[in-house]
Amino acid sequence: MDDNLVASLINDYTTAPVNRSDAVMLNYAVKLTKDSTSITSADHKELRTVGFNDQAILQITLIAAWFNYINRVADALGIGKD
Repeated sequence: MDDNLVASLINDYTTAPVNRSDAVMLNYAVKLTKDSTSITSADHKELRTVGFNDQAILQITLIAAWFNYINRVADALGIGKD
């Protein structure tokens, strides 16, 4: 992956030069991370509109949720803190 793309994703993914489907996926993952109860069928419809099928939506959801889970566990146990 291009270092400039990585840097722009880290700094502000909303301004990174990504395609529409990646932008929709990233917005979904952020929404899931901030408040998973705010996800509605409209979010799933938007993902389908840009080409994701139900299996892909499930995978996106599971991966984002797993990263949220494992980071919270690590934070709670102080893993990675000096």
